[in-house]
Amino acid sequence: MRNLWMLAQATTRKTKTDIKHFFLPQLVTKEQCAAAMQHPGTSSQSEASALVKGKAVMSMDEAQPRLSEPQASQLLGRLFGLTVSLLRPLPSYHDQNFHVVAGEGGQYLLKITNCVFSQNVDRYELQNHALAFLHQHGLPVQTVLPTLTGTMMSLEDIDCGSGSQKYLVRLLTFLPGTTIANIHCSPRMLYEVGRMAATTNTMLQKMEHPKLWALKRENNPWDLGNVHLLEPYLPALEGEDELRLVKDVMMMFKTEVLVHVSSFRKSPIHGDFNDQNIIVEPDSPIGYRISGILDFGSMNYGYSIFELAITIMYMMIESQSPLEVGGAVLAGWESILPLDEVERDALYTLVLVRFCQSLVMAHHTAALRPENKDYLMITARKGIRLLPLLWKLGKEAVLKKWVDDAREYSDRK
Repeated sequence: MRNLWMLAQATTRKTKTDIKHFFLPQLVTKEQCAAAMQHPGTSSQSEASALVKGKAVMSMDEAQPRLSEPQASQLLGRLFGLTVSLLRPLPSYHDQNFHVVAGEGGQYLLKITNCVFSQNVDRYELQNHALAFLHQHGLPVQTVLPTLTGTMMSLEDIDCGSGSQKYLVRLLTFLPGTTIANIHCSPRMLYEVGRMAATTNTMLQKMEHPKLWALKRENNPWDLGNVHLLEPYLPALEGEDELRLVKDVMMMFKTEVLVHVSSFRKSPIHGDFNDQNIIVEPDSPIGYRISGILDFGSMNYGYSIFELAITIMYMMIESQSPLEVGGAVLAGWESILPLDEVERDALYTLVLVRFCQSLVMAHHTAALRPENKDYLMITARKGIRLLPLLWKLGKEAVLKKWVDDAREYSDRK
């Protein structure tokens, strides 16, 4: 049951270690609606308009589906021909999920998307395609199962007690295991994380689809290239030291990275390769093997180097020896996708940018939801200890350690 619960946390994006999953506030104003547009899983145009209906603003609480178990069982029978042996609700921040054990045998994840995000059918069509494509190429991802009519998702009119709304319904395969956050990550395991992230990125580069444009999210402040979009949220930071440090990192990005972004390799990226989205199972000789990659809700069209920076940052957050993380992850990444000099030079700054995004957005969200501040600030409190340390050590020293460690690790293999 512990493994199931941890898998549910990762699958449904409700985690204690990644504050960005809590960015959608309790919307009551158009300004807060605009903030919701910036959620990493939210498009900037269509979903904003979906939240504002005339003068009324729909909260994410109102948008979230709340099907009863009998309603969910009825959907499973009507859409997928399944009889339910066991139906267990799983946590989700703004969707609804059920772990399904079918009488016919097999386990599944039933996902009902909130009525706001359900309006962006193109995005979910692309997500479904990406999962199928990666699975066909041997990557351990969930896949979407067809309905009885052969469609990969169904837009359903459902009344959850406050009037009928349209919700996208999908049935996904269920991946057993536990999240990598729950194990001690050896250098070998970190190497495998970097290698898997690069393999996923390489496969996504080869993916073709007529609606790839749906992955472009120009106004997403969780995009590492959009660090300037943090500006409106800086007043939420506590203390001059935090504010000064974030501004210094933003300036470093502007002067040392932004001028080179056009030369980075472009690619669709997972966008959230963190320790809660990687499933492992016991194995030898390294103790565990990566058995699943979860949550493609933040997939976007960005740059390969962004994926590596995001991966390093999140693996550092939970490590007992965070300065040792970068080299092993980098070695694994470069075993598949070697960096060029421009990308390598930008890596340190991009990792710091991700720390800043997490810190700023955590404070902003906690200000909107003070009753949940302690919970919302868990990742930020860990990050605020690492960000000043990395800054104090400096780019040259940190990057040299990562590169030297990566080379040493690769030489030992």
